[in-house]
Amino acid sequence: MTMTQNKANPADTLMARRAMIDSQLRTSGVNEEYVLARMLAVPREDFLPPARAAQAYIDRAVMLGAEGEGTGHLAAPLFYGKLLLEAAPAPQDRVLAVSGGTGYLAALLRPLVAAVTETSAADAASLEGAGEYDLVVIDGAIEHLPEGLSAALADNGRIVTGLVLRQVTRLASGRRVAGQVNLVAIEDLGIPVLAAFAAPRRWTFA
Repeated sequence: MTMTQNKANPADTLMARRAMIDSQLRTSGVNEEYVLARMLAVPREDFLPPARAAQAYIDRAVMLGAEGEGTGHLAAPLFYGKLLLEAAPAPQDRVLAVSGGTGYLAALLRPLVAAVTETSAADAASLEGAGEYDLVVIDGAIEHLPEGLSAALADNGRIVTGLVLRQVTRLASGRRVAGQVNLVAIEDLGIPVLAAFAAPRRWTFA
């Protein structure tokens, strides 16, 4: 869901997006034109509360509420750039976008694919899928990929997400092959963690 539009000079925000591309994306190896074009076209400040709009182009995540509240986030620009690059969205793709609470990721994807269905992290964590999506993208880092969300992928469907491994967040991707999805870590990135995808707690005995 898009936040209420922030009142700002369009020329200033366009300049901020150009600076974001030059200083945060290109310098980190994100140079593909479809990625840069989408991140130039979508104003990040439109997906933040007015009080946080000035933080739209910083190089780290902006949390929507106080720390620990779990009210959502807008991740750092580099995360979205790397995610789009790894996802390689195609015009025929049916996409499930698991929101970090702002709708920004879905907005980036919509012109690139056939259809985008957006869902909250809480709803995605309890999803009962039936192979209807070619691509699943998750706006945040997960500890655990629920079977229902994995099952939402079509055979050979792709998933790109953040992943928590040994308390470090990494960009990761995988495919659904023979009913299974194996996520492979690509690189370390600062990514907000989605509490809805915490790993199931296991009993331990003294």
